[in-house]
Amino acid sequence: MNFRRGKGREDPEINLIPFIDVLLVILIFLMITTTYNRYTALQVTLPTADAEKAVQHPPEIYVTVDAQGRYAINNTQVPFRDVAGLAEDLRKAAAATAGQGKVDPVLIVNADALATHQTVINILEAARIAGLPQLTFAAKSSGGK
Repeated sequence: MNFRRGKGREDPEINLIPFIDVLLVILIFLMITTTYNRYTALQVTLPTADAEKAVQHPPEIYVTVDAQGRYAINNTQVPFRDVAGLAEDLRKAAAATAGQGKVDPVLIVNADALATHQTVINILEAARIAGLPQLTFAAKSSGGK
């Protein structure tokens, strides 16, 4: 009793239509990107200059705070009375560097890793009061990536 008459085994086929579609999309993508590369590769002759312009670096003011909350401006320890007093000390340091250029000095904050947040906030507030908008923090490289 064989009920499967007329049905033979069909071999499985690989449908190539999706494969051809993907290859066509990749081909179109490569053709378009190659066209854009050709337009961006312009031959430009740059003008020559007779002398190099001297790069003027802004003067730097170093503010250091240690783990005990002591402040130093340009390696000179200053007593902390309040934020306004620290701002006055920063103004004096900025006035001392005023002859080095017409640009505003950059305030570089060297804060100890164990310094409290409030001591750093005091420096930020004093810099705002003193009118020193350019500020950056010094950090040690971790040696990783």
